[in-house]
Amino acid sequence: MTHQDGVKERLPAAERRQALLDVACRVFCDSSYHGATTAEIARQSGVSEPILYRHFGSKRDLYLACLDEAWRRLRAVGEQAIANRPAGVTCVGAVADCYMRSEERVRLVDLWIQALTEAREDDVIAAALRGQIREVHAWFAEHIRASQAEGLVPEERDPVAEGWLFIAGGLLTTIDVRLGGFLGDDMERVKQARKTWLLGLK
Repeated sequence: MTHQDGVKERLPAAERRQALLDVACRVFCDSSYHGATTAEIARQSGVSEPILYRHFGSKRDLYLACLDEAWRRLRAVGEQAIANRPAGVTCVGAVADCYMRSEERVRLVDLWIQALTEAREDDVIAAALRGQIREVHAWFAEHIRASQAEGLVPEERDPVAEGWLFIAGGLLTTIDVRLGGFLGDDMERVKQARKTWLLGLK
């Protein structure tokens, strides 16, 4: 950040770290783990690489922090969508609608897809990815149970299985977006079929 007189403002450590994280999340999502460089992230953040490495010990540490940040954002937006949803709308339905309407360029599933490639050769990334996906799944399963308690989702639906299917839908949607919407009308058919099944509609 720079003052009007051109003198660069010295941010507190926590604010600087968050600013670096915001830029890194965007750069990773726009590129890839290997394609994004710490030099580019530092340049776009307006700092030197040594400053970047004061906050994140390695590129991998920065990437793992981006995974955590993307999940934090999704969870925060999701909880708000759930709290503000109209009567009769399921918790996961509210989250899905909010996620699809969002213009947020940093999407958790985009980072997951990149991390899957790295996980083959990096045990640390693989372990982090496994842990986060299970945490996200548990969150969705919990909200499916909440919708069952409200009578919006039939009791016979298995929240554990439905949680995994919701994640699978997010992966399919991301693949579709990354490939320019190649599924066309099929994507809408998938969404409608899932909604019909989950809500027990005829």
